[in-house]
Amino acid sequence: MTTHDVEIAIVGAGFSGLGAAIKLAQAGSDDYVVLDRGSDFGGTWRDNVYPGAACDVPSHLYSYSFAQNPGWTRSYSHQPEIHRYINAVADEHKIADKAWFGTDVTGADWNEDEARWIIQGKRNGKKITVRARTMVGGIGPLCEPNLPDIDGLKSFGGKIVHTAQWDEDYDFAGKRIAVIGTGASAIQVVPQLGKIAGQLDVYQRTAPWIIPRNERPYLPVENWAFKNVPGLQSAIRGTIYTASETVAAGMTWAPKALKPVELICKGNIFRGIRDPKLREAVTPEFAVGCKRILKSNDWYPTLDRPNVSLVTDGIDKVTKTGIVTKDGTVRDVDVIVVATGFHVTDSPAFATIRGVGGKSLAQVWEKDGMQGYKGSFVHGFPNLMLLVGPSTGLGHTSMVYMIESQLNYLVDYVRKTTAAGVIRTDVKKEAQDRYNADLQKTMRTSVWVNGGCASWYKDVNGNVTSLWPGFTFTFRNKTREFDIAAYDVTSAPRVETAEAAATGA
Repeated sequence: MTTHDVEIAIVGAGFSGLGAAIKLAQAGSDDYVVLDRGSDFGGTWRDNVYPGAACDVPSHLYSYSFAQNPGWTRSYSHQPEIHRYINAVADEHKIADKAWFGTDVTGADWNEDEARWIIQGKRNGKKITVRARTMVGGIGPLCEPNLPDIDGLKSFGGKIVHTAQWDEDYDFAGKRIAVIGTGASAIQVVPQLGKIAGQLDVYQRTAPWIIPRNERPYLPVENWAFKNVPGLQSAIRGTIYTASETVAAGMTWAPKALKPVELICKGNIFRGIRDPKLREAVTPEFAVGCKRILKSNDWYPTLDRPNVSLVTDGIDKVTKTGIVTKDGTVRDVDVIVVATGFHVTDSPAFATIRGVGGKSLAQVWEKDGMQGYKGSFVHGFPNLMLLVGPSTGLGHTSMVYMIESQLNYLVDYVRKTTAAGVIRTDVKKEAQDRYNADLQKTMRTSVWVNGGCASWYKDVNGNVTSLWPGFTFTFRNKTREFDIAAYDVTSAPRVETAEAAATGA
């Protein structure tokens, strides 16, 4: 086993982990390492390679503000292009030299005596230990696939694949395919499978609201202008951002103001489906915005294809050859595609991060729900900063904006604690409690609380702890500077030199 000492260990090499590495390096903090189990940068956008994988935030906004890309080929980017963009940014800033790929972090423990995080893992199959003053958690909420708890699923004799663990070598053409789920990944992969499947059964528990996707390719002259006209791309980015923030206002304070969005969604259904009964089956019964609003032009036309069936009866069990629904119908299939998302509020990674007294994030959050301070620090976990932590998720705009806000907080945290000789930083319990009480108070008028749906936005206690309520620029303002007064801090013991002791300095 090899042991390595660094000031900062960044776990994860997606948008947040890479952004942290770049901003720390720019601020002069270069004693860090990036740990990631994959083979390169990208995180979610490296791992999710299912057909149709794409972003539902416009390309200009779904990128770093400090690394805008004039070469986007489409108004909404697809997975391969986003993956290439992230790695190009990493190359430009020479972050690969600080990245340890093929590293699976198996545990992280806070050592009170040393005031360090002791991170255990395997790098290319060999055990390693990393000792870090600060640990930055850039693991993200969309990294641990969520398999449904369905009786007999493991006994299925055919092919099972989760969208986040896609098998690119398997030939789906002509197969009888069942897709479980109708969320963000399902509405992208189902239209692709519908083109090639012999028979495709789509199992829907709850219908989503879906608006048209105004995606188009960029013309060469537009890419030329993005690159050569000063301020053009930033202006477009700002326009998209401002328009998106108006949706945030409706979601948080005035859900009824989203009625025009609902009408647009219903128009999308009407255009895409001819059968009145099928139209009724895909029309949600909860308020628009209560769950994530999805974007697609081909979801409804795919459900209307002759080789595609929408199944709304609940699944009773899975047999060796197929799926049995609650009404007793048996549908034999060759392949089951699981499109049921990720562990967000209950990620297995939470059990591997153990703070003061050996308590894990999973144990703390099981009791109190997923809570933190400014989405970044959690009481009882000194010197641990989470990126895309509790109450930072969005349902209306780009997460990259939130990540960059947290990066401001991270850089100022490192700067201030280093200057003051602080070796231990733990957010005060009362500061964290007050912060979360204010968030939940703001949530009371929101569509996520009053919209009549069950969603992954909520934790086991029924609180909405995944999302940020209100405007994202408010979060940006809250994280502009590290507010050290909200933390209990410990400084390093002063070491006096012989000369200072003699002079009484």
